[in-house]
Amino acid sequence: MAAVVRLGRGFLANKYISSVFKQSVINPVNIRQRICFHTSQLLNVLGQEIKMPSLSPTMTSGTIVKWLKKEGDTIAPGDVLCEIQTDKAVMAFETEEEGVLAKIMVPSGEGEVQVGTLIALMVAEGEDWKTVEVPAGGSSQEAANTPTAPPSAAPSGGSVPGTSVMMPALSPTMSEGEIVSWLKKEGDKLAPGDVLCEIQTDKAVMSMEVDDEGVLAKILVPAQTKAQVGQLIALVVAEGEDWTDVQIPATAPAAKPPSASPSPSPSTPPPQATSSAPAPAVAHQLHGLFGPAVRALLEQYHLTGKEIDPTGRNSRILKADVLKYISDKSLQPKPPVQVPLPGSAPTTQTTSAAPVAAPRKRTGYTDVEISSMRLTIARRLTQSKSEIPHAYSTLQAEIDSLLTLRKQLKNVGVNVSVNDFVVKAVARSLKQCPFVNKLYVNDQIPAHPGIDISVAVATPNGLITPILKSADLKSVDQISEEIRELAGRAREGKLQLHEFQGGSFTISNLGMFGITEFSAIINPPQIAILAVGGGQPYVKVNGSAATVMSATLSYDARALSEGDVAAFMEVLQGYLENPASLLASDNAQQVVKTKVAAEAYV
Repeated sequence: MAAVVRLGRGFLANKYISSVFKQSVINPVNIRQRICFHTSQLLNVLGQEIKMPSLSPTMTSGTIVKWLKKEGDTIAPGDVLCEIQTDKAVMAFETEEEGVLAKIMVPSGEGEVQVGTLIALMVAEGEDWKTVEVPAGGSSQEAANTPTAPPSAAPSGGSVPGTSVMMPALSPTMSEGEIVSWLKKEGDKLAPGDVLCEIQTDKAVMSMEVDDEGVLAKILVPAQTKAQVGQLIALVVAEGEDWTDVQIPATAPAAKPPSASPSPSPSTPPPQATSSAPAPAVAHQLHGLFGPAVRALLEQYHLTGKEIDPTGRNSRILKADVLKYISDKSLQPKPPVQVPLPGSAPTTQTTSAAPVAAPRKRTGYTDVEISSMRLTIARRLTQSKSEIPHAYSTLQAEIDSLLTLRKQLKNVGVNVSVNDFVVKAVARSLKQCPFVNKLYVNDQIPAHPGIDISVAVATPNGLITPILKSADLKSVDQISEEIRELAGRAREGKLQLHEFQGGSFTISNLGMFGITEFSAIINPPQIAILAVGGGQPYVKVNGSAATVMSATLSYDARALSEGDVAAFMEVLQGYLENPASLLASDNAQQVVKTKVAAEAYV
């Protein structure tokens, strides 16, 4: 039997050697490339691309003067990755994400590199950076030899040459962006530090500031339109020049409306011209990015937002601004406008009264394009659900004592929510059960250095998880104040990358929306997420009433066992049912007893 096993092993070894030798004979360059770039057919790590950023509105290319990090170095948000010579000066390129610099694709001093060109690869901390997979055609030599765009044949328009404003790379992973709104219009003067427009990246809505003074002469990419990094989006001229006579390069993108009206079907006759008023559907189209409350008021009163003077930060319209405008103008709510779907006949208002026709059957549909942020969320959640073996555990905690304590605090001027108590209880539980406060990275389970809790917040563009750093060191009222501040800036799209990337544990609470119980998808590389429902009345066996709240933990079965989860959930339940212990200081906190010794799972 042993001889048969040895013979089988020898046959497989010879077959593998033969296949490798055959590949080296057929394609020796491919083998050499794998050796040079530390790649392997058996073990490779998918790297995250770092592209040449646009460090100024007029930058189209740059030269890497010096790399301040070398391959294998750990990088953190705020670290200077390299120094880049732009068209203005030598500027530092700071990274906004943490990881390990795996491969430098464009070495220093290799000449001009176009904005958006791949210059390096990074991997997550804990992954084998030496086995990073280099994209096809992504070598430094190929990047340097990439031909630049040919010069425009003949500019159109006027005689004043303009300075190009390109779509900037506002994050290392950004490849395209959508211009949410222009905060300056054609003819406006620009000064250093002015916000030119707001751009939806793959992370959040970020502001694009100008570095030079001048006059905005031409907007080439309208709002609600996507553009690739490095694409021309606007033109600027010097102050005093005739901005209306600016030259438009032949390579400039053709201006497109945000949404094109569908062409009528051949069987549908074109609408006849009448002395009708404009279609009411246009009267209340919204222009800009608004919060839910502002948007509801604008739609209710058929306002566009342009007629209202904003008082919020960065010229944002607040709910109070809309209410003041409604009060000043003595406006009354208007009935909703019926907007026909594509394929249905448009209606017109004529001066003569006409009989109302019976409503036609809806036969069309409307395509709604998914934003880049929602595409990123969908891609990551699909990856999480398909790669992580999710397991679930649900607890039910009586929260009558918590509700009573919350009411007592409110009477003395301390306004905190149930969710604030939940966050504090989770932080204390993670401190007592550190085996849950870990990550799963490259088949390893490293401990997270701090108890940083991600709190899910719903925004108009999708779900985002701002991070409450060192939650175990904060009091309940401090947690409440910081969550309100983070959630407010999250809904405005003003979070920085380090404020929502990272974290050791996530909480998603839908109890305030009437949801009693649900489960959530793990946010990798975290190993658990807690889905919290609302409190429900419950009758005990002895006939007394109680308020019971359900919480379901989704956890990575590769990193946690059922015993680990049982210990954590029992500690969490104890804190929720004894909330007074959450008000004690960390030095004098009351540790909840568990049936399973937590130390056994560390």
